Amino acid sequence: MPAPPSAALLVAVVASLAAPLPAVAQVRGVELRTPRAFGYFQGDLVQVQAEIRTDPGFSLQRPSLPKPGPVAYWLDLKEVRAEEGRADDGSTVIRLHLTYQDFYVALDARTLEVPGFPVTVESAGSNGSTTAVAQVPAWKIGVSPLREVQPERRDDPAEYLRPDGRAPRLDPQPALASAGIFLGLAVLALLLLAYDRAWWIFGRRRGRPFALALKALRRARRRSEGEALYRDALLALHRGLDETDGRRVLADDLPDFLARHPVFRPQESGLATFFAASRLAFFGRDTAGASQRLPLPEVEGLLRRLGAVERSA
Repeated sequence: MPAPPSAALLVAVVASLAAPLPAVAQVRGVELRTPRAFGYFQGDLVQVQAEIRTDPGFSLQRPSLPKPGPVAYWLDLKEVRAEEGRADDGSTVIRLHLTYQDFYVALDARTLEVPGFPVTVESAGSNGSTTAVAQVPAWKIGVSPLREVQPERRDDPAEYLRPDGRAPRLDPQPALASAGIFLGLAVLALLLLAYDRAWWIFGRRRGRPFALALKALRRARRRSEGEALYRDALLALHRGLDETDGRRVLADDLPDFLARHPVFRPQESGLATFFAASRLAFFGRDTAGASQRLPLPEVEGLLRRLGAVERSA
C-alpha cells in the first residue's frame, strides 16, 4: 500500500535534516607587515609578519606551514613561528613570523619578489571538520649593491678600502680603581677566613688549641701509622684539653672541665669515651683494644667537633 503524501514529505524533511550541511569556511583577510621594503644587502635577514584573520572556530594546521630551507636561488627561509589568538570581534587571528635571508649579489638597486605560499586552516565540529586555504601573497623587497660596479680607478689597490675608524681612547683608571677595591675586599675576606679557621699566622693564637691539635694530627699522619699514629692522636687531643683548661685534665677532672667550659658539654659522652680509650692505651698497654673502643676516625671527628665549638665560642 503506498504511503500517504504527508508521510512521504515528513520522511524527506527528516532525511534532509539528518544530512550534514556543508560549512562555509571564510578567510577574512591576509595582511603583511615588514620593517622596511628596501635597503637590503647580501646576507641580510629579512623579517616579515603575515597576519591571517578567519571566522571564529578556525585554527592553523601547522603541517601546512612552509619548511625552512631554500625558497629561490637567492633566498632562504630561516625560521617560521606561528601564534594564534582572538580578536575583539571573536575572529581567529593567526600571526606568522617569517625570517628570510637574502643571498642576492646585486650589481645595482633593484626590486625582487619574495614568493607567497598557502596555509591551511581548519574548523572541527560535530559533523566533521572544515578546511580552508589562506594564500599569503607574494611581496617585494629592494636590494642594493655592496659596492660600485665600476669604482674610480686607483693606482694603489689598498685605496679601494676605506680607512679603519678611530676607536675612542678609554681611560683605564676607573677600571683599575675598581679592580683594586675588589682585590682589597678579597684579601680582607681571606684574612677574616684565615682568622676564623686559625690558618697561617693565626694558627698559634690563644683560644684555638683544638685547631692546633687537629693540625698536629695531620702532621703525624705523614710520619707515622698504625698504633704509633693512634697514640699521637690521643696525645694531640690531650694537649688540646690541657691548653684549653690551662692545666692537666685527666678522666676524673672531666666534670670540673665541663663546668668551667660549658660550651663543650654536648661532647661529654665523646670525651668520656676518649678518656677510657686513653687509659686503656697508655696505662693498660692495649692500644688495639683502645682503637676498637674509639677508632682513629672517631678521634679525629671528636677533634673536629671540639674545634668547631671553640670557633663559635
